[in-house]
Amino acid sequence: MLANPSKHIEQKLALLPAEPGSYQMKDQNGKIIYVGKAKNLKNRVRSYFKQEHNGKTAELVQNIVDFEFIVTNSDKEAFLLENELIKKYKPYYNIRLKYGTGYPYIKITRERNPKMALVNEVKKDGGFYFGPYPNVYAAQETLRFLEKNYPLRRCNGYQGRPCLYYNMGQCLGPCWHDVSKQAYDEQIDRIKHFLDGNTATVKKAIAEKMKAAADTLEFERAADLRDQLKYIDETVESQRVLSKDTTPRDLFNYYLDKGWMTVEVFFLRQARLIRQFKRTFSVVGTEDEEMMNFIQQFYEQRNIQKPHEVLVPHGIDIAALTEILAVSVRTPVRGEKRDLMDLAKKNARIALEEKFRLMQLNEKKTTGAMMEITDALKIPMGHRIEAFDHSHTQGVEIVSAMVVFEGGVPNKDAYRKYKIKSVDHADEWAETQEVIRRRYSRLLKEGGKMPDLILMDGGEIQLHAAKEVLEDELNLHVPIAAMVKNDKHKTADLIDGRTETVIELDKRSEGFFLIQRVQEEVHRFAINFHRQLRSKNSLASRLDNIQGVGPKTRQKLLREFGSLPKITAASVDDLMMIGVNEKLARVIHLSLQAGQ
Repeated sequence: MLANPSKHIEQKLALLPAEPGSYQMKDQNGKIIYVGKAKNLKNRVRSYFKQEHNGKTAELVQNIVDFEFIVTNSDKEAFLLENELIKKYKPYYNIRLKYGTGYPYIKITRERNPKMALVNEVKKDGGFYFGPYPNVYAAQETLRFLEKNYPLRRCNGYQGRPCLYYNMGQCLGPCWHDVSKQAYDEQIDRIKHFLDGNTATVKKAIAEKMKAAADTLEFERAADLRDQLKYIDETVESQRVLSKDTTPRDLFNYYLDKGWMTVEVFFLRQARLIRQFKRTFSVVGTEDEEMMNFIQQFYEQRNIQKPHEVLVPHGIDIAALTEILAVSVRTPVRGEKRDLMDLAKKNARIALEEKFRLMQLNEKKTTGAMMEITDALKIPMGHRIEAFDHSHTQGVEIVSAMVVFEGGVPNKDAYRKYKIKSVDHADEWAETQEVIRRRYSRLLKEGGKMPDLILMDGGEIQLHAAKEVLEDELNLHVPIAAMVKNDKHKTADLIDGRTETVIELDKRSEGFFLIQRVQEEVHRFAINFHRQLRSKNSLASRLDNIQGVGPKTRQKLLREFGSLPKITAASVDDLMMIGVNEKLARVIHLSLQAGQ
Protein backbone atom coordinates (compact mmCIF):
# COMPACT_ATOMS: atom_id res chain seq x y z
CA MET A 1 0.00 0.00 0.00
CA LEU A 2 1.36 3.42 -0.96
CA ALA A 3 1.80 5.72 2.00
CA ASN A 4 -0.28 8.90 2.20
CA PRO A 5 1.68 11.35 4.38
CA SER A 6 0.06 14.46 5.84
CA LYS A 7 0.64 17.93 4.42
CA HIS A 8 3.10 18.59 7.26
CA ILE A 9 5.25 15.60 6.32
CA GLU A 10 4.90 16.34 2.60
CA GLN A 11 6.36 19.79 3.18
CA LYS A 12 9.23 18.49 5.31
CA LEU A 13 10.05 15.81 2.73
CA ALA A 14 10.45 18.49 0.07
CA LEU A 15 12.97 20.31 2.25
CA LEU A 16 15.22 17.40 3.26
CA PRO A 17 18.93 17.96 2.52
CA ALA A 18 20.87 15.53 0.30
CA GLU A 19 23.37 15.02 3.13
CA PRO A 20 24.41 12.08 5.31
CA GLY A 21 22.86 11.83 8.75
CA SER A 22 20.53 10.07 11.16
CA TYR A 23 16.73 10.42 11.09
CA GLN A 24 14.21 9.84 13.88
CA MET A 25 10.59 8.89 13.15
CA LYS A 26 7.95 10.01 15.67
CA ASP A 27 4.41 8.91 16.50
CA GLN A 28 1.39 11.05 17.40
CA ASN A 29 2.70 11.46 20.97
CA GLY A 30 6.06 12.77 19.80
CA LYS A 31 7.77 9.54 20.85
CA ILE A 32 10.66 8.28 18.71
CA ILE A 33 9.59 4.93 17.27
CA TYR A 34 12.38 4.38 14.75
CA VAL A 35 15.93 5.61 14.23
CA GLY A 36 17.76 5.16 10.95
CA LYS A 37 20.82 6.37 9.07
CA ALA A 38 21.38 7.48 5.51
CA LYS A 39 24.11 8.46 3.08
CA ASN A 40 21.49 10.76 1.55
CA LEU A 41 18.73 11.85 3.94
CA LYS A 42 16.53 13.21 1.15
CA ASN A 43 16.41 9.93 -0.76
CA ARG A 44 16.23 7.61 2.25
CA VAL A 45 13.50 9.35 4.24
CA ARG A 46 11.36 10.02 1.14
CA SER A 47 11.48 6.31 0.31
CA TYR A 48 9.34 5.52 3.37
CA PHE A 49 6.46 7.62 2.05
CA LYS A 50 6.88 7.34 -1.73
CA GLN A 51 7.22 3.57 -2.10
CA GLU A 52 5.03 0.59 -1.35
CA HIS A 53 5.85 -1.40 1.78
CA ASN A 54 4.60 -4.47 3.56
CA GLY A 55 5.03 -6.12 6.94
CA LYS A 56 6.77 -4.23 9.72
CA THR A 57 7.82 -1.33 7.49
CA ALA A 58 4.23 -0.69 6.37
CA GLU A 59 3.11 -0.71 10.01
CA LEU A 60 5.90 1.70 10.91
CA VAL A 61 4.98 4.18 8.15
CA GLN A 62 1.32 4.16 9.21
CA ASN A 63 2.37 5.31 12.69
CA ILE A 64 4.71 8.12 11.61
CA VAL A 65 3.26 11.62 12.07
CA ASP A 66 6.55 13.56 12.11
CA PHE A 67 10.30 13.13 11.82
CA GLU A 68 13.52 14.91 12.76
CA PHE A 69 17.07 14.50 11.52
CA ILE A 70 20.67 15.31 12.43
CA VAL A 71 23.11 16.04 9.61
CA THR A 72 26.60 14.54 9.98
CA ASN A 73 29.83 15.05 8.06
CA SER A 74 29.94 11.52 6.64
CA ASP A 75 27.88 8.35 6.41
CA LYS A 76 30.35 6.77 8.83
CA GLU A 77 29.41 9.35 11.46
CA ALA A 78 25.75 8.67 10.67
CA PHE A 79 26.32 4.97 11.51
CA LEU A 80 27.79 5.84 14.89
CA LEU A 81 25.14 8.44 15.72
CA GLU A 82 22.38 5.98 14.82
CA ASN A 83 23.92 3.50 17.25
CA GLU A 84 23.92 5.99 20.12
CA LEU A 85 20.35 7.19 19.48
CA ILE A 86 18.97 3.66 19.31
CA LYS A 87 20.63 2.72 22.59
CA LYS A 88 19.27 5.88 24.21
CA TYR A 89 15.67 5.83 22.96
CA LYS A 90 15.18 2.07 22.36
CA PRO A 91 12.65 2.69 19.56
CA TYR A 92 9.91 0.10 19.19
CA TYR A 93 10.55 -0.63 15.51
CA ASN A 94 14.32 -0.98 15.80
CA ILE A 95 15.62 -4.50 16.31
CA ARG A 96 19.28 -4.18 15.50
CA LEU A 97 21.35 -2.38 18.14
CA LYS A 98 18.37 -2.17 20.48
CA TYR A 99 19.97 -3.71 23.52
CA GLY A 100 23.65 -3.40 22.78
CA THR A 101 23.73 -6.23 20.22
CA GLY A 102 24.88 -4.08 17.31
CA TYR A 103 28.14 -2.47 16.28
CA PRO A 104 31.16 -4.18 17.85
CA TYR A 105 34.02 -2.87 19.97
CA ILE A 106 37.60 -4.14 20.13
CA LYS A 107 38.35 -4.92 23.76
CA ILE A 108 41.61 -5.55 25.62
CA THR A 109 40.76 -7.54 28.75
CA ARG A 110 42.05 -6.56 32.18
CA GLU A 111 43.57 -9.71 33.69
CA ARG A 112 46.92 -11.31 34.44
CA ASN A 113 47.42 -12.40 30.82
CA PRO A 114 45.27 -9.98 28.75
CA LYS A 115 43.89 -10.80 25.32
CA MET A 116 41.92 -9.02 22.60
CA ALA A 117 38.33 -9.78 21.65
CA LEU A 118 35.41 -8.41 19.62
CA VAL A 119 32.44 -7.58 21.89
CA ASN A 120 28.99 -6.01 21.42
CA GLU A 121 28.75 -3.84 24.51
CA VAL A 122 30.88 -1.87 26.94
CA LYS A 123 30.96 -3.18 30.50
CA LYS A 124 32.47 -1.64 33.62
CA ASP A 125 35.05 -4.39 34.01
CA GLY A 126 38.26 -2.37 33.77
CA GLY A 127 38.96 -3.40 30.17
CA PHE A 128 40.00 -1.07 27.37
CA TYR A 129 37.33 -0.55 24.68
CA PHE A 130 37.71 0.94 21.20
CA GLY A 131 34.81 1.65 18.86
CA PRO A 132 31.99 1.13 18.09
CA TYR A 133 32.75 0.18 14.48
CA PRO A 134 29.93 0.37 11.91
CA ASN A 135 31.57 -2.14 9.57
CA VAL A 136 31.55 -5.43 11.46
CA TYR A 137 33.63 -7.31 8.89
CA ALA A 138 36.24 -4.54 8.85
CA ALA A 139 36.44 -4.70 12.65
CA GLN A 140 36.99 -8.48 12.49
CA GLU A 141 39.76 -8.08 9.92
CA THR A 142 41.41 -5.30 11.93
CA LEU A 143 41.37 -7.52 15.02
CA ARG A 144 43.08 -10.28 13.03
CA PHE A 145 45.68 -7.77 11.86
CA LEU A 146 46.35 -6.69 15.46
CA GLU A 147 46.61 -10.30 16.66
CA LYS A 148 49.21 -11.00 13.98
CA ASN A 149 51.26 -7.85 14.44
CA TYR A 150 50.74 -6.98 18.13
CA PRO A 151 50.22 -10.39 19.79
CA LEU A 152 49.01 -10.80 23.37
CA ARG A 153 47.43 -14.11 24.40
CA ARG A 154 45.47 -16.27 21.93
CA CYS A 155 44.74 -19.49 23.84
CA ASN A 156 42.38 -19.90 26.77
CA GLY A 157 44.54 -21.51 29.40
CA TYR A 158 47.84 -23.02 30.59
CA GLN A 159 48.97 -25.86 28.29
CA GLY A 160 52.55 -26.42 29.44
CA ARG A 161 53.89 -26.22 25.88
CA PRO A 162 54.09 -23.62 23.11
CA CYS A 163 50.90 -23.35 21.08
CA LEU A 164 50.62 -22.98 17.31
CA TYR A 165 50.02 -19.25 17.56
CA TYR A 166 53.25 -18.83 19.58
CA ASN A 167 55.20 -20.70 16.91
CA MET A 168 53.64 -18.39 14.29
CA GLY A 169 54.65 -15.31 16.29
CA GLN A 170 51.01 -14.41 17.08
CA CYS A 171 51.02 -15.07 20.85
CA LEU A 172 53.35 -14.08 23.70
CA GLY A 173 53.17 -17.65 25.03
CA PRO A 174 51.79 -17.34 28.57
CA CYS A 175 50.41 -20.87 28.06
CA TRP A 176 53.84 -22.35 28.76
CA HIS A 177 56.02 -19.65 30.42
CA ASP A 178 55.68 -16.45 32.43
CA VAL A 179 55.33 -13.20 30.51
CA SER A 180 56.23 -10.08 32.46
CA LYS A 181 53.68 -7.33 33.07
CA GLN A 182 56.08 -4.90 31.41
CA ALA A 183 56.00 -6.90 28.17
CA TYR A 184 52.21 -6.85 28.17
CA ASP A 185 52.06 -3.13 29.00
CA GLU A 186 54.43 -2.26 26.16
CA GLN A 187 52.40 -4.29 23.69
CA ILE A 188 49.10 -2.82 24.93
CA ASP A 189 50.53 0.68 24.51
CA ARG A 190 51.36 -0.14 20.88
CA ILE A 191 47.81 -1.41 20.28
CA LYS A 192 46.27 1.68 21.89
CA HIS A 193 48.54 3.90 19.81
CA PHE A 194 47.34 2.15 16.67
CA LEU A 195 43.63 2.18 17.55
CA ASP A 196 43.85 5.84 18.55
CA GLY A 197 44.55 6.58 14.90
CA ASN A 198 48.33 6.66 14.74
CA THR A 199 48.54 4.33 11.77
CA ALA A 200 50.76 6.23 9.33
CA THR A 201 53.86 4.05 9.86
CA VAL A 202 51.90 0.80 9.66
CA LYS A 203 49.97 1.88 6.56
CA LYS A 204 53.19 2.97 4.84
CA ALA A 205 54.77 -0.45 5.50
CA ILE A 206 51.66 -2.27 4.17
CA ALA A 207 51.60 -0.03 1.08
CA GLU A 208 55.25 -0.87 0.38
CA LYS A 209 54.55 -4.61 0.74
CA MET A 210 51.52 -4.27 -1.56
CA LYS A 211 53.64 -2.57 -4.24
CA ALA A 212 56.35 -5.20 -3.93
CA ALA A 213 53.77 -8.00 -4.28
CA ALA A 214 52.29 -6.35 -7.37
CA ASP A 215 55.75 -5.91 -8.89
CA THR A 216 56.42 -9.65 -8.49
CA LEU A 217 52.96 -10.48 -9.93
CA GLU A 218 51.66 -11.77 -6.55
CA PHE A 219 48.30 -10.21 -7.21
CA GLU A 220 46.33 -12.15 -4.57
CA ARG A 221 48.75 -11.09 -1.84
CA ALA A 222 48.63 -7.51 -3.14
CA ALA A 223 44.83 -7.61 -3.00
CA ASP A 224 44.93 -8.94 0.59
CA LEU A 225 47.26 -6.11 1.59
CA ARG A 226 45.02 -3.58 -0.17
CA ASP A 227 42.04 -4.88 1.81
CA GLN A 228 44.05 -4.54 5.03
CA LEU A 229 44.53 -0.85 4.31
CA LYS A 230 40.83 -0.47 3.60
CA TYR A 231 39.80 -2.19 6.84
CA ILE A 232 42.22 -0.08 8.87
CA ASP A 233 40.62 3.05 7.40
CA GLU A 234 37.13 1.68 8.11
CA THR A 235 37.83 1.03 11.77
CA VAL A 236 40.64 3.24 12.98
CA GLU A 237 39.88 6.45 11.11
CA SER A 238 38.82 9.07 13.67
CA GLN A 239 35.15 10.02 13.94
CA ARG A 240 34.02 13.60 14.60
CA VAL A 241 31.09 12.50 16.73
CA LEU A 242 33.42 10.69 19.13
CA SER A 243 35.89 12.15 21.59
CA LYS A 244 38.60 10.75 23.82
CA ASP A 245 37.54 13.21 26.52
CA THR A 246 34.47 11.93 28.41
CA THR A 247 33.59 15.23 30.18
CA PRO A 248 29.77 15.76 30.00
CA ARG A 249 29.17 18.76 27.73
CA ASP A 250 26.38 20.73 26.12
CA LEU A 251 27.32 22.54 22.93
CA PHE A 252 25.39 25.58 21.63
CA ASN A 253 25.67 27.19 18.22
CA TYR A 254 23.32 29.18 16.02
CA TYR A 255 22.59 30.51 12.56
CA LEU A 256 21.04 33.95 12.02
CA ASP A 257 19.35 35.26 8.88
CA LYS A 258 16.55 37.69 7.97
CA GLY A 259 15.80 38.48 11.62
CA TRP A 260 15.37 34.82 12.60
CA MET A 261 17.69 32.60 14.60
CA THR A 262 17.95 28.83 14.94
CA VAL A 263 19.86 27.56 17.97
CA GLU A 264 21.24 24.01 17.83
CA VAL A 265 22.17 22.17 21.03
CA PHE A 266 24.32 19.02 21.04
CA PHE A 267 24.31 16.88 24.18
CA LEU A 268 27.70 15.14 24.50
CA ARG A 269 27.78 12.37 27.09
CA GLN A 270 30.24 9.51 27.55
CA ALA A 271 32.27 10.92 24.64
CA ARG A 272 29.31 10.68 22.25
CA LEU A 273 26.64 12.87 20.73
CA ILE A 274 23.52 11.33 22.28
CA ARG A 275 20.83 13.78 21.15
CA GLN A 276 20.11 17.25 19.83
CA PHE A 277 17.66 20.05 20.52
CA LYS A 278 16.88 22.96 18.21
CA ARG A 279 14.68 26.03 18.42
CA THR A 280 13.87 28.67 15.78
CA PHE A 281 12.54 32.10 16.72
CA SER A 282 12.49 35.72 15.56
CA VAL A 283 15.20 37.98 16.98
CA VAL A 284 14.51 41.09 19.03
CA GLY A 285 17.95 42.06 20.39
CA THR A 286 21.48 41.44 19.15
CA GLU A 287 22.52 37.88 18.33
CA ASP A 288 24.83 37.72 21.37
CA GLU A 289 22.04 38.89 23.69
CA GLU A 290 19.62 36.38 22.16
CA MET A 291 22.09 33.53 22.69
CA MET A 292 22.78 34.57 26.28
CA ASN A 293 19.05 34.71 27.01
CA PHE A 294 18.39 31.42 25.26
CA ILE A 295 21.09 29.52 27.19
CA GLN A 296 19.91 30.94 30.54
CA GLN A 297 16.29 30.03 29.83
CA PHE A 298 17.29 26.63 28.45
CA TYR A 299 18.44 25.43 31.87
CA GLU A 300 16.00 27.39 34.04
CA GLN A 301 12.78 26.55 32.18
CA ARG A 302 13.56 22.95 31.28
CA ASN A 303 14.84 22.15 34.79
CA ILE A 304 17.56 19.84 33.46
CA GLN A 305 20.88 19.01 35.06
CA LYS A 306 23.75 21.15 33.84
CA PRO A 307 26.82 19.40 32.41
CA HIS A 308 30.37 19.94 33.63
CA GLU A 309 31.12 22.18 30.66
CA VAL A 310 29.21 24.32 28.17
CA LEU A 311 30.66 25.12 24.75
CA VAL A 312 29.51 28.31 23.02
CA PRO A 313 30.41 30.17 19.80
CA HIS A 314 32.69 33.19 19.57
CA GLY A 315 31.11 36.46 20.72
CA ILE A 316 29.32 35.17 23.82
CA ASP A 317 30.26 36.84 27.12
CA ILE A 318 31.95 33.80 28.67
CA ALA A 319 32.63 35.46 32.04
CA ALA A 320 29.00 36.50 32.46
CA LEU A 321 27.64 33.13 31.37
CA THR A 322 30.05 31.28 33.67
CA GLU A 323 28.79 33.38 36.58
CA ILE A 324 25.15 32.74 35.67
CA LEU A 325 25.41 28.98 35.04
CA ALA A 326 28.09 28.23 37.66
CA VAL A 327 29.80 25.76 35.28
CA SER A 328 32.81 26.01 33.00
CA VAL A 329 32.03 27.83 29.72
CA ARG A 330 34.46 27.77 26.79
CA THR A 331 34.70 28.63 23.11
CA PRO A 332 36.62 25.92 21.20
CA VAL A 333 39.06 27.30 18.64
CA ARG A 334 40.52 24.15 17.11
CA GLY A 335 40.34 20.37 16.96
CA GLU A 336 37.42 18.03 17.42
CA LYS A 337 35.29 20.38 19.53
CA ARG A 338 35.67 23.10 16.90
CA ASP A 339 34.52 20.57 14.29
CA LEU A 340 31.47 19.74 16.41
CA MET A 341 30.74 23.46 16.77
CA ASP A 342 30.82 23.78 12.97
CA LEU A 343 28.56 20.75 12.63
CA ALA A 344 26.04 22.30 15.04
CA LYS A 345 26.06 25.52 13.00
CA LYS A 346 25.52 23.49 9.83
CA ASN A 347 22.47 21.79 11.37
CA ALA A 348 21.17 25.17 12.57
CA ARG A 349 21.58 26.63 9.07
CA ILE A 350 19.72 23.72 7.48
CA ALA A 351 16.91 24.03 10.05
CA LEU A 352 16.54 27.79 9.48
CA GLU A 353 16.58 27.41 5.71
CA GLU A 354 13.89 24.76 6.13
CA LYS A 355 11.92 27.26 8.24
CA PHE A 356 12.13 29.92 5.51
CA ARG A 357 11.06 27.49 2.79
CA LEU A 358 8.15 26.34 4.95
CA MET A 359 7.16 29.95 5.50
CA GLN A 360 7.21 30.50 1.73
CA LEU A 361 5.12 27.38 1.21
CA ASN A 362 2.71 28.55 3.90
CA GLU A 363 2.52 32.17 2.77
CA LYS A 364 -0.61 31.42 0.77
CA LYS A 365 -2.04 29.41 3.66
CA THR A 366 -1.98 32.08 6.38
CA THR A 367 -5.44 33.27 5.39
CA GLY A 368 -6.65 29.70 5.71
CA ALA A 369 -4.97 29.38 9.12
CA MET A 370 -6.66 32.52 10.41
CA MET A 371 -9.96 31.36 8.96
CA GLU A 372 -9.59 28.02 10.72
CA ILE A 373 -9.07 29.80 14.06
CA THR A 374 -11.94 32.25 13.61
CA ASP A 375 -14.26 29.49 12.42
CA ALA A 376 -13.40 27.41 15.51
CA LEU A 377 -14.16 30.41 17.76
CA LYS A 378 -17.22 31.35 15.64
CA ILE A 379 -16.07 34.97 15.21
CA PRO A 380 -15.74 37.17 12.07
CA MET A 381 -12.73 36.64 9.83
CA GLY A 382 -9.76 38.94 10.57
CA HIS A 383 -6.01 39.20 10.11
CA ARG A 384 -4.55 40.91 13.25
CA ILE A 385 -3.83 39.03 16.50
CA GLU A 386 -2.50 40.68 19.68
CA ALA A 387 -1.15 38.29 22.34
CA PHE A 388 -0.04 38.93 25.94
CA ASP A 389 2.18 37.14 28.46
CA HIS A 390 3.73 37.96 31.86
CA SER A 391 7.13 37.21 33.35
CA HIS A 392 8.78 37.62 36.75
CA THR A 393 11.16 35.85 39.12
CA GLN A 394 9.50 35.00 42.43
CA GLY A 395 7.40 38.15 42.15
CA VAL A 396 10.36 40.42 41.38
CA GLU A 397 10.62 42.64 38.26
CA ILE A 398 7.10 41.83 37.03
CA VAL A 399 6.64 42.63 33.34
CA SER A 400 4.13 42.01 30.58
CA ALA A 401 4.67 41.92 26.85
CA MET A 402 2.50 42.08 23.75
CA VAL A 403 3.29 40.69 20.29
CA VAL A 404 1.36 41.32 17.10
CA PHE A 405 0.78 38.93 14.20
CA GLU A 406 -0.65 40.30 10.97
CA GLY A 407 -1.55 37.88 8.23
CA GLY A 408 0.15 35.10 10.20
CA VAL A 409 3.50 36.98 10.32
CA PRO A 410 5.05 38.80 13.34
CA ASN A 411 4.98 42.60 13.12
CA LYS A 412 7.86 43.52 15.43
CA ASP A 413 7.32 47.25 15.04
CA ALA A 414 4.00 46.82 16.85
CA TYR A 415 5.42 44.83 19.82
CA ARG A 416 5.04 46.49 23.23
CA LYS A 417 6.68 46.06 26.66
CA TYR A 418 5.04 46.90 29.99
CA LYS A 419 6.51 47.27 33.49
CA ILE A 420 3.77 46.29 35.93
CA LYS A 421 3.14 49.08 38.44
CA SER A 422 -0.04 48.06 40.26
CA VAL A 423 1.45 45.17 42.27
CA ASP A 424 4.88 44.34 43.70
CA HIS A 425 4.25 40.61 43.99
CA ALA A 426 3.03 37.83 41.69
CA ASP A 427 -0.67 38.39 41.00
CA GLU A 428 -1.79 37.02 37.64
CA TRP A 429 -5.22 38.68 37.86
CA ALA A 430 -3.89 42.17 38.64
CA GLU A 431 -1.05 41.92 36.10
CA THR A 432 -3.49 40.96 33.35
CA GLN A 433 -5.95 43.71 34.21
CA GLU A 434 -3.25 46.38 34.27
CA VAL A 435 -1.74 45.53 30.90
CA ILE A 436 -5.12 45.12 29.17
CA ARG A 437 -6.34 48.40 30.67
CA ARG A 438 -3.21 50.29 29.60
CA ARG A 439 -3.17 48.87 26.08
CA TYR A 440 -6.81 49.32 25.08
CA SER A 441 -7.64 52.50 26.97
CA ARG A 442 -4.79 54.10 25.03
CA LEU A 443 -6.09 52.69 21.73
CA LEU A 444 -9.52 54.15 22.54
CA LYS A 445 -8.01 57.52 23.43
CA GLU A 446 -5.91 57.66 20.25
CA GLY A 447 -8.60 56.22 18.00
CA GLY A 448 -6.41 53.25 17.08
CA LYS A 449 -7.65 50.15 15.28
CA MET A 450 -8.62 47.28 17.52
CA PRO A 451 -7.27 43.77 16.86
CA ASP A 452 -9.43 41.06 15.35
CA LEU A 453 -8.49 38.65 18.15
CA ILE A 454 -6.79 38.94 21.56
CA LEU A 455 -4.93 35.89 22.89
CA MET A 456 -3.83 35.45 26.50
CA ASP A 457 -0.92 33.09 27.19
CA GLY A 458 -2.58 31.50 30.21
CA GLY A 459 -5.73 29.82 31.41
CA GLU A 460 -9.04 30.96 32.76
CA ILE A 461 -7.62 33.44 35.29
CA GLN A 462 -6.08 35.65 32.60
CA LEU A 463 -9.10 35.22 30.35
CA HIS A 464 -11.60 36.34 33.03
CA ALA A 465 -9.38 39.22 34.18
CA ALA A 466 -8.99 40.54 30.63
CA LYS A 467 -12.72 40.20 29.84
CA GLU A 468 -13.67 42.15 32.97
CA VAL A 469 -11.54 45.13 31.89
CA LEU A 470 -12.53 45.00 28.22
CA GLU A 471 -16.26 44.59 28.69
CA ASP A 472 -17.10 46.12 32.09
CA GLU A 473 -14.62 49.02 32.20
CA LEU A 474 -13.91 49.88 28.55
CA ASN A 475 -17.15 48.62 26.99
CA LEU A 476 -15.19 46.80 24.30
CA HIS A 477 -16.30 43.50 22.80
CA VAL A 478 -13.16 42.34 21.03
CA PRO A 479 -12.97 38.55 20.51
CA ILE A 480 -10.65 37.00 23.10
CA ALA A 481 -9.35 33.51 23.88
CA ALA A 482 -6.77 31.90 26.15
CA MET A 483 -3.97 29.68 24.89
CA VAL A 484 -3.72 26.58 27.08
CA LYS A 485 -0.54 24.53 27.53
CA ASN A 486 -0.27 20.84 28.30
CA ASP A 487 1.85 19.23 31.05
CA LYS A 488 4.90 19.52 28.77
CA HIS A 489 4.42 23.30 28.53
CA LYS A 490 3.47 23.02 24.86
CA THR A 491 0.52 24.58 23.05
CA ALA A 492 -2.54 22.36 23.42
CA ASP A 493 -5.95 24.06 23.07
CA LEU A 494 -7.87 27.36 23.13
CA ILE A 495 -10.48 28.54 25.63
CA ASP A 496 -13.23 30.50 23.88
CA GLY A 497 -13.77 33.86 25.64
CA ARG A 498 -17.48 33.94 24.81
CA THR A 499 -18.53 30.45 25.83
CA GLU A 500 -15.51 29.56 28.06
CA THR A 501 -15.41 26.15 26.40
CA VAL A 502 -12.23 24.38 25.35
CA ILE A 503 -11.69 24.44 21.57
CA GLU A 504 -9.56 21.57 20.28
CA LEU A 505 -7.69 22.30 17.06
CA ASP A 506 -6.26 19.65 14.77
CA LYS A 507 -2.65 19.34 15.98
CA ARG A 508 -1.45 19.02 12.39
CA SER A 509 -3.48 21.93 11.00
CA GLU A 510 -2.22 25.32 9.82
CA GLY A 511 -4.42 27.02 12.43
CA PHE A 512 -2.78 25.10 15.26
CA PHE A 513 0.72 25.90 13.94
CA LEU A 514 -0.19 29.61 13.85
CA ILE A 515 -1.40 29.53 17.47
CA GLN A 516 1.78 27.67 18.42
CA ARG A 517 3.97 30.32 16.78
CA VAL A 518 2.09 33.13 18.52
CA GLN A 519 2.40 31.49 21.94
CA GLU A 520 6.11 30.76 21.58
CA GLU A 521 6.81 34.28 20.36
CA VAL A 522 4.96 36.14 23.11
CA HIS A 523 6.49 33.91 25.78
CA ARG A 524 9.99 34.49 24.40
CA PHE A 525 9.49 38.24 24.10
CA ALA A 526 8.23 38.56 27.71
CA ILE A 527 11.08 36.45 29.10
CA ASN A 528 13.71 38.47 27.20
CA PHE A 529 12.31 41.76 28.48
CA HIS A 530 12.30 40.44 32.03
CA ARG A 531 15.89 39.22 31.72
CA GLN A 532 17.10 42.55 30.38
CA LEU A 533 15.32 44.49 33.12
CA ARG A 534 16.51 42.20 35.90
CA SER A 535 20.09 42.35 34.63
CA LYS A 536 20.07 46.16 34.49
CA ASN A 537 18.45 46.55 37.91
CA SER A 538 20.82 44.04 39.49
CA LEU A 539 23.71 46.00 38.05
CA ALA A 540 22.24 49.30 39.23
CA SER A 541 21.72 47.88 42.73
CA ARG A 542 25.36 46.78 43.03
CA LEU A 543 26.62 50.13 41.77
CA ASP A 544 24.33 52.14 44.07
CA ASN A 545 26.04 50.53 47.06
CA ILE A 546 29.40 52.00 46.03
CA GLN A 547 30.10 55.33 47.70
CA GLY A 548 30.50 58.11 45.16
CA VAL A 549 28.52 56.43 42.36
CA GLY A 550 25.48 58.54 41.56
CA PRO A 551 22.76 58.16 38.93
CA LYS A 552 24.84 59.82 36.18
CA THR A 553 27.91 57.65 36.79
CA ARG A 554 25.75 54.56 37.05
CA GLN A 555 24.07 55.35 33.71
CA LYS A 556 27.45 56.01 32.12
CA LEU A 557 28.84 52.66 33.29
CA LEU A 558 25.69 50.86 32.20
CA ARG A 559 25.73 52.47 28.77
CA GLU A 560 29.43 51.87 28.10
CA PHE A 561 29.89 48.35 29.52
CA GLY A 562 26.37 46.89 29.55
CA SER A 563 26.86 44.13 32.12
CA LEU A 564 28.21 43.67 35.64
CA PRO A 565 30.87 41.07 34.67
CA LYS A 566 32.24 43.49 32.04
CA ILE A 567 32.44 46.37 34.54
CA THR A 568 34.03 44.04 37.09
CA ALA A 569 36.60 42.91 34.53
CA ALA A 570 37.43 46.50 33.54
CA SER A 571 40.71 47.98 34.76
CA VAL A 572 41.05 51.35 36.49
CA ASP A 573 42.33 52.78 33.20
CA ASP A 574 39.28 51.39 31.36
CA LEU A 575 36.98 53.12 33.85
CA MET A 576 38.90 56.41 33.57
CA MET A 577 38.63 56.32 29.77
CA ILE A 578 34.84 56.81 29.96
CA GLY A 579 35.20 59.90 32.17
CA VAL A 580 35.35 58.51 35.73
CA ASN A 581 38.02 60.25 37.85
CA GLU A 582 40.93 58.14 39.07
CA LYS A 583 39.90 58.06 42.75
CA LEU A 584 36.35 56.88 42.00
CA ALA A 585 37.60 54.46 39.34
CA ARG A 586 39.79 52.78 41.97
CA VAL A 587 36.87 52.60 44.44
CA ILE A 588 34.58 51.03 41.80
CA HIS A 589 37.24 48.54 40.72
CA LEU A 590 38.14 47.45 44.26
CA SER A 591 34.48 47.26 45.40
CA LEU A 592 33.38 45.06 42.49
CA GLN A 593 36.46 42.84 42.73
CA ALA A 594 35.85 42.34 46.46
CA GLY A 595 32.22 41.43 45.79
CA GLN A 596 33.02 38.60 43.37
